[in-house]
Amino acid sequence: MNHLLLYCRPGFEKECAAEVRELCEQQGIYGYCKLEENSGYALFVSHQPDGASLALETLRFHDLIFTRQWIACLPIVEGIDTEDRIGSLIGPVSGLPECGELWVEPADTTEGREMQRFCNSFGSAFSQVLRKKEILQRKAAHRMHIFALTGSSFYIGYAPLANSAPWPMGIMRLKFPNQAPSRSTLKLEEAWHWFIPDNQWHQYISSGKRAVDLGAAPGGWTWQLVNQNMFVTAIDNGPMAESLMETGQVKHLMEDAFTYQPHKAFDWMVCDIVDKPTRVIKLMTQWLVEGWCRETIFNLKLPMKQRYPEVKSCLEYLQNALSDAGIRYQIAAKHLYHDREEITVHVRLLDYQG
Repeated sequence: MNHLLLYCRPGFEKECAAEVRELCEQQGIYGYCKLEENSGYALFVSHQPDGASLALETLRFHDLIFTRQWIACLPIVEGIDTEDRIGSLIGPVSGLPECGELWVEPADTTEGREMQRFCNSFGSAFSQVLRKKEILQRKAAHRMHIFALTGSSFYIGYAPLANSAPWPMGIMRLKFPNQAPSRSTLKLEEAWHWFIPDNQWHQYISSGKRAVDLGAAPGGWTWQLVNQNMFVTAIDNGPMAESLMETGQVKHLMEDAFTYQPHKAFDWMVCDIVDKPTRVIKLMTQWLVEGWCRETIFNLKLPMKQRYPEVKSCLEYLQNALSDAGIRYQIAAKHLYHDREEITVHVRLLDYQG
């Protein structure tokens, strides 16, 4: 298979395609990209007949910033008989690697969401047929995907369970907690789930840790920290939600996040400041190089143009500074579902002595 289908947030097709093409070329997989603005997906078409399959084997999905999900797929199947979709698609899906389940998904667009009910019902019916024909095997290492553009146009492919997003459409569905003071709270919750495996939460996100929230007001991210029984220093000239202050776990300092310096290191620093990404990354770098925190999650607001080059520049600046300081670290970045014109970055300092 030489078609690699990439799901993304509508409006970020260029960034998604540019990133994957660059990473593929680093592995010797060459090709070109096809995309339509605001479609919610992009295609990388390799010159090698097995280029898409090779990309799934050699690249780490977790390293992709702008891609929500990826599948190696066949060229688009169009104009199928809507009176017998199942009969029309049996042939194409039979040539895929052995898969354990089927997901039929639309794009995350207004038109796509209108197809969600069709995708659910067709996926259920088709799965039953595929199991009866033993085309789906429960313990297989791959998942079958059908990406539905319309009721008669589909991309058909697969993704490895161990190297893809574990949620339909690549979207982690979270419920907004009514007690939180703002919807931004979901950004930090999603980030924790994305960057930190559940079996490590007890080690890294646990009761009694000390955290600082830069640009905290009104407290959406602080709420998540308090909900994990952390003690939080909230830095913001704006007011914090009274419900958070009443917990006794929050100390509010009305200071500028760009000039505040702690007297003692924190376990966590989080930051969702609306400012230029170059200014924010310099602040984050200072905190990490100075050892003022062991771990951080922060957002970088992206410019309207040259978003991918800006992301690369900011991350390279941080990595170079940490390396020059002789600091060992882990870093990852993701354009999360609850992000809009921003990406979320997670950094953990290794061998931390703060």
